[in-house]
Amino acid sequence: MIPFYGVRYDSLEATQAQMKFYETLEREGTGQWWKIVSRQSQEALGAIGYNHYQAQHRKAEVGYWLLPRFWKQGIITEAMPALLRYMLREKGIHRIEALVEEGNTASNRLLERVGFRYEGTLRDCELKDGHYISLRSYSLLSTDPAGSEF
Repeated sequence: MIPFYGVRYDSLEATQAQMKFYETLEREGTGQWWKIVSRQSQEALGAIGYNHYQAQHRKAEVGYWLLPRFWKQGIITEAMPALLRYMLREKGIHRIEALVEEGNTASNRLLERVGFRYEGTLRDCELKDGHYISLRSYSLLSTDPAGSEF
């Protein structure tokens, strides 16, 4: 099992459910995800995108994942500015949220590096594999100094 992943592609049914999730986001206008590919080989490395878009409140939640063999190579750090620029400039989103499973220090550091602010921890807020997990809440506002850079 891969730590900190909210999605799994360990069966055809699980993969189909995740693909349906992505299709529903686009159809309903509540999010959009993109595949991250290697510039050299065009091999799929992971995905990045947003969901829970609420036009009325001009906010959405950002997310990303990579296959483990591509961790710690700066891939999300490179892809994140393009996503944030799209969300802030093209979509006119004011508040971008990110929820990170407690213990995922790599994601915490990444978000803080690109200007997200830690807001607090949602304790035991989700069940995963039969155990409660806590989620660290981050946000980036279009009016934040980092938000205006994108």
